Amino acid sequence: MEMEDGRHDFISSLPQDILKRIVSLLPLDEAVRTSTFSTVWRSLWVPVFVPCHEEAEGELKEIICMLSKSYDSHRIWKLCLNYQDSKKAASETMYDVFVLATKGVEQELILEFSKRETEVKDFHLKFKPTCPASGAVSFSTLKMLRLRSVNNLGKDLTSGLFSSCKCLESLELEKCSGLQSLDIEANYNLQSLKVLDCPDMVNIRVSARHLRSFWYQGVLPQVQLKNALDLVEVMLDLRDGFCSCEFDCEDVVSFLTSLKEIETLTISSWLLEWLCSGGVIFSRLELRFNKLKELSWMEHSGMNKTKRDSLACFLNICPALEKLLIKIDPGLNSISCPYFHQYLHEPHLWMDDATVKSNTSQLENLKIVEFWGYKSEEDQVLLLELLLEKANMLESITVTSPENHSWEVAKIPQSQLKQTWNTSNQQKQNAVFSLFKAFFMAFFEEIHVVFCPEKVEIYNMSWF
Repeated sequence: MEMEDGRHDFISSLPQDILKRIVSLLPLDEAVRTSTFSTVWRSLWVPVFVPCHEEAEGELKEIICMLSKSYDSHRIWKLCLNYQDSKKAASETMYDVFVLATKGVEQELILEFSKRETEVKDFHLKFKPTCPASGAVSFSTLKMLRLRSVNNLGKDLTSGLFSSCKCLESLELEKCSGLQSLDIEANYNLQSLKVLDCPDMVNIRVSARHLRSFWYQGVLPQVQLKNALDLVEVMLDLRDGFCSCEFDCEDVVSFLTSLKEIETLTISSWLLEWLCSGGVIFSRLELRFNKLKELSWMEHSGMNKTKRDSLACFLNICPALEKLLIKIDPGLNSISCPYFHQYLHEPHLWMDDATVKSNTSQLENLKIVEFWGYKSEEDQVLLLELLLEKANMLESITVTSPENHSWEVAKIPQSQLKQTWNTSNQQKQNAVFSLFKAFFMAFFEEIHVVFCPEKVEIYNMSWF
């Protein structure tokens, strides 16, 4: 076989069994991409047609057995439901693709369901270690299960699969329209759970003793995490706002309390703003994120006083925080804060800058701050001034524009200066500024120096 440039393609000329062996050495996601190389490689991914009936329990067991086996190469199947078309003869059976199943040699299984129904029907998923539909089927070798576009027709198959996954370590659900509730009672091996872009989600309940990572993207549902004692990482990308239920501050605080032992948290800014507006006083809660090392704060537009104040309130309960990432993403939805009939709120919420600073706790462990997507200097300065005053151990601040231009804020201790000064003496302050200006002006357009009793802080307000 010749390639476009005239060279001979020796690999594609190999026997199909050898090509399958080569592909099996690749991770499943990368292996699937080989189908775009040529018709030869595409032929390796011709799915096996598997007819089935909508309510046949025996066939369900057979499908689970088929998918549970270990294979020496990646496999793909088309599970097709048969039905009778009223316009066809009674003897003619029609088939509709129900789910595309892809199995990897590293015990990965991807199930992508088709949308057979003209209207999306609401449904619920309940995953437990045992399920009568799966009988004595053993699925002990499967480690990762991805479910995409699960619908009402697929709930029995997915529940049966999960129930027989004795060693499942990772579960992902994505783009499941109509899914309103998810109830998971996991075994001891489940470590990662991702629920992404399920627009109709209302309730999530998870019991997983060794769960370490929980990612959620979509509308804010009611979430209960039970027995998640080993949880380390949580992502709450609530870009689609709140579901149709009433927003309850107590439910959200209860959920956050279940996360108090985590080390990494990603959270949407509007949730903190709503909690503060709804009367939550973080500084008076028993809740403390004593192990939280890294916080990512996501926002649609730029920083303003309200957003800064609500973030400052939350930072009061994060005493061990070492890294703070502030991300402005115009691709996120703008979530407007409703009016809450509350008279209690954080003492410094929406007050003047001096009050905000005086009521914000010292960030004694914060070392790294990163700003992403900031467009205006005002956005940066609002939070920078607060962080520079409260984070004594701060080592670096990096600001990156939407165009991927960056600049840094550097803190220079007095001990590193060649000349001492008295902060109350304006002439000496100007002399120190001149020392830095001669060196830095060759690189930066504008230098700002903030004089403090024990340190000098220099931050550049230009792009490079």
